[in-house]
Amino acid sequence: MPQSTVIVRRFGSRAELDAALIQRLELAITAPAGSGAGGSGGSAGGRSGASGNGGWAIMLSGGHTPMPAYRELASRSPRPAAGLSVLFSDDRYVPSTATASNYHQSLALIDALALPESSVLRVRTELPLEAAAADYERRIDALLLAGARFRLGLLGLGADGHTASLFSSKDVERSRGHRAIAVDRPDGMQAVSVTPEVLAHFQELVFIVAGQDKHNAVQSLINRDPALPAFRAIESRTATDLWLADT
Repeated sequence: MPQSTVIVRRFGSRAELDAALIQRLELAITAPAGSGAGGSGGSAGGRSGASGNGGWAIMLSGGHTPMPAYRELASRSPRPAAGLSVLFSDDRYVPSTATASNYHQSLALIDALALPESSVLRVRTELPLEAAAADYERRIDALLLAGARFRLGLLGLGADGHTASLFSSKDVERSRGHRAIAVDRPDGMQAVSVTPEVLAHFQELVFIVAGQDKHNAVQSLINRDPALPAFRAIESRTATDLWLADT
């Protein structure tokens, strides 16, 4: 297994972080497939180096931190290059119209992209929980089998050290061999999450983090603490970026 590296980029303010995220997302969305529009991250074993003949994908994270950037980018009406698919790092098991839904919170950007419904891989929470996870896994598998390039993935980082909906080492362990799993969250809710096997495919994977309350989790991630679920989720990668604003 490679010695995974966390590459830290610090921003002086949330505004600077948002501006950088908007710029990076816009490039990932609008650059044609095969343009090499990637960053410093890398996947294990070169798995992100697919030909791109099956299109390409970006992954959006939920949480409060990236939402201002999503909304601002939506207001600019970016024109996606042909072949784009959008997936989500995870979603709570709630109706897609609920305010707690990551899909719903990202809807301004999704609507602005005006993609075909088949190109937006939301978690179908209208299905039973385990069926929703299996359905999400099948659609991610279909993208990979088609040769889609996973260009840019975004992740959040919880103060408790989780990322996506991988809250514990047990969640990471039972995700082996899967692209998506159902999760019982510590807050009593349920969710569907992508797994480390999906994260390994991204050409560029970026944690987007803001707030002093996440200081301990950030330090554990930088120090590659094997007890931290977020590090366990990305440890098979050669490199993963961490974009950080303390305010």
